Amino acid sequence: MIREQIEDKLRNEFQPLHLEVQDESYRHNVPAGAESHFKVVIVSDRFEGLRFLARHRAIYGILADELAGPVHALALHTYTASEWQGLQDTVPASPDCRGAGLQA
Repeated sequence: MIREQIEDKLRNEFQPLHLEVQDESYRHNVPAGAESHFKVVIVSDRFEGLRFLARHRAIYGILADELAGPVHALALHTYTASEWQGLQDTVPASPDCRGAGLQA
């Protein structure tokens, strides 16, 4: 399963304090079981001193195979421990898919 691959790679590379990988494919206009749209919430000390773009690039590098293949969309929410604490452990909601329910 793609979700588990993503989790394993992120755990191995970033040793996160918190990690959530949510398959949001069901919210999009894709076939059942597509595993193509994911939301990642990750809290890691490795993000200290890095801007969001650098954090995202690091994740894209780790997940290059998945992004070149089955993964169409990856929403990243990357935080340091202090940033996460400031959010009081809340996870941002994903926006509705603009193409959901559209007929071809």
